[in-house]
Amino acid sequence: MITLGDVFRRFAGDYVSMHGASLLPSHARAIGDILACRTEALGGHRWRCTRCGVEVNSYHSCKNRSCPTCHRDETERWLAARKTELLPCPYFHVTVTVPAELRDVLRATQKDGYAALMRAAAQSIIELARDKRYAGGTVGVMAVLHTWTGQLVYHPHVHCLVTGGGVSADGQSWFPARPCYLVPTKALAKLVRGKLRAALTKRRPDLVIPEAAWSKPWVVHCTSWSDGAEAVLEYVARYVHRIAITNNRIVDLDDAGVTIRHKERTSGRWVHTRLSGHEFMRRFLQHVLPKGLHKIRYFGLWHPSQREQTARARLLLQLDRPADPGVPASASESPDDATRSPASGSTEAARICASCKEGRLVEIGRLYPKQASGP
Repeated sequence: MITLGDVFRRFAGDYVSMHGASLLPSHARAIGDILACRTEALGGHRWRCTRCGVEVNSYHSCKNRSCPTCHRDETERWLAARKTELLPCPYFHVTVTVPAELRDVLRATQKDGYAALMRAAAQSIIELARDKRYAGGTVGVMAVLHTWTGQLVYHPHVHCLVTGGGVSADGQSWFPARPCYLVPTKALAKLVRGKLRAALTKRRPDLVIPEAAWSKPWVVHCTSWSDGAEAVLEYVARYVHRIAITNNRIVDLDDAGVTIRHKERTSGRWVHTRLSGHEFMRRFLQHVLPKGLHKIRYFGLWHPSQREQTARARLLLQLDRPADPGVPASASESPDDATRSPASGSTEAARICASCKEGRLVEIGRLYPKQASGP
């Protein structure tokens, strides 16, 4: 399989030589981390098979959030941690997209612009959902920032996982949302637009923003989910730590460029797009976020300051929920099975020797990071 590291090893040197003076610190760090990921530069461990005696090296990952080799384990850890926070209620998936006139502004002011966009989307959902015509209570919102399309084109938008109901102001009642309906999307789009305009005007009055950004309709989609909280969370987990491109979407690489595959929005078919090496690097790096910018944020009932309200809401939902006629989890699986993270099984499989397929790999030593040789 061709990896992003392979692409960077082919084209990063020329790209840095051309843009070294203007290269953002976050971009330089991403390039360095991805080039070093799973190589001797980061060190690792040495393993030996108990049956055939073959020895293999296992190098450390870079843990950069833009690296496709590392994001899978991060997603599994996040998913395991979030399962304890789930509320037993229906959920909604809301997507808020900004118009093209705002893209240059957001790209030039990433920390302020992205934070304001995520806050405006979440606060607008919470404000509308509190209306008695809709949920009538404070909902929980998890906002996730994305900035790309399948072709790596800059396209900032926010995915929001929203509880299908909310708690009353006194925290004593749970008000469910209507089935398959949370809030009116047109009203939500106008509210997000107004809140973002007010936030940018207050925080960055120096920005020059085209008036068309505030006059044209914004695109907002809202989809209901009722397949169970865990199914919803597993779906959203694919959005949470997703990066601009994964290794399996890179289908060809040569000295001139890269071929990637992506889905067409209209037909849903997979198609191939050819990019020059420089253009691929440019498109990928524009989605690397600045250091310290949180791409996942929690609002409303899911805000860290509302943990007591969330616990009370969980209790209210459990009391109102009818008894499950199925077999309880405790009767069909042991506590160890119920709490085991998804990564634990893959770790055991990875310790089977790939050479003889029978022996187990045991650690026999540590590989220290390779240092640059002195003069």
